[in-house]
This record gives sequence, C-alpha cells and structure tokens, in this order.
Amino acid sequence: MREALPASALPPPATMNVFLAGATGAIGLPSIRILVGRGHRVFAMTRQAERGSALWALGAIPVVVDAFDADALGLALRAIRPDAVLDHLTDLATIHQPGKLVEALGRNAELRRTGTANLVAAARSAGVASMVAQSIGWIYRAGREPHEEQDPLDVDATGTLGVTIDGVVALERAILGTPGLRGCVLRYGRIYGPRTGDDEAGRIELPLHVEAAAWAGVLALEKQAAGIFNVAEPNRYASTERIRRETGWHESLRA
Repeated sequence: MREALPASALPPPATMNVFLAGATGAIGLPSIRILVGRGHRVFAMTRQAERGSALWALGAIPVVVDAFDADALGLALRAIRPDAVLDHLTDLATIHQPGKLVEALGRNAELRRTGTANLVAAARSAGVASMVAQSIGWIYRAGREPHEEQDPLDVDATGTLGVTIDGVVALERAILGTPGLRGCVLRYGRIYGPRTGDDEAGRIELPLHVEAAAWAGVLALEKQAAGIFNVAEPNRYASTERIRRETGWHESLRA
C-alpha cells in the first residue's frame, strides 16, 4: 500500500500563465482550483459566455472561444501568449442519457481530432512550447499486463471503441508529433467523483478520482513532463510507475 502524499507537501512551483481548454468540465474545474492555489494565472476557455462569472469566482480569467473556430482560437492564444496549454477538452455531457452514447462518443472523438489540432496550431502560433493533454488509458491492444506506455493501442478495434481510439490516436499524434512542441499525454483511467456520473470507484476497472486526475495535469505542466504517462489508481492493467516517479503524483491527491 502506497503512503499518501499530501498536497501541502508538494514543493511550490514557479508561477506560469496557463491556458486551460475544457475549463468547465469535470477535470477542468478542479484544475482551476489547483492552479490558482499554487499561484498560477489561469486563462479558462469556455464556449458559453454565461459561465464566465463562475470562472471569475474561481480566480480564473474567462476566454470565450470554441475549439472548432480555428481563427478565433489562434487570435485568443496570440493575445494571451501563455507559458503552457493544458488540454482537458471533452464533449461527454450527454453520455449518460438514454440512447445518447454513440452520439456523445462520436462528438468527443471529433473534438479530439479537430479541436486538438486547432488548439495545437493556435499554441504554436503564439509561441507556446509546452502542452499537456488528456487521453485515455484503457485502450491498449491485448497482451502482457500491466501495460506500459510504449505498448501498442488497439487501433483495429471497431464500433464505438474504434471511433474513440481513432480520436485518441489523432490527439496523441498532434500533441507528441508537432515540431517545436514539448508534448505530454496523460492516459487517464476511468474517472469517478464529483460531476462525473460515478460518485465512487465501486467496480470501475482502472479507476481514477477526478481531482487526482486534475493534479496529474498540473504536476505534468510544472515538471515540464514530456511523452506518455498512464495515470490511475493501483491496478493490474496499466503501470503507473512513470507518472509517480517523474512528477511526484499520487492517487490520493485532491483539489
């Protein structure tokens, strides 16, 4: 059993200006609390202007822009010129509604393809050299376990899983394969906790508390991590040794 690392024990970081995409999502909101609490200046991206007051209340600066509007996104990033970008873009609001699963997964995959590409292009046009992005960690091709980050993904999957993996592969290629960008991909386990639809880990395979997921993103930014990291609670499926060793992350961390 690992000893918990309290958030208060983590060393104070150098202050950064961070552009947070997906700021009002399940992982985005605790990310704001952590970033602001650690002294960073947060530019919080949202598509909906009415959410601005809530973001101000958390200590973030709202930026109203759509990830599919490449021109507007580029203008916003060039105006802000952040030190780093944290990408928690998702479109899963309707995933738990009856009959909406396929539609939600399709929209989410398209956001990962096109929205991420637009965000990467905007970041590079603004001179951003560091970017951390949310991916998923339960899509490895069947084989030796626990899976390490270099193991192949199940790119031959079909159906909704195939759609999801196609989106993930596009996202990871954009983050990791763009010249001049120090890219980091966090392959998260299955999220539970506030605003996720699952309050407890229960029987979730590869579980990860949403606030611990937020901490992983923040620590990856602060440590200037690069490459791929599995992020989850102790499990048999995916090794999480790298994220722990290189960033000091622990699954007990909360916002």
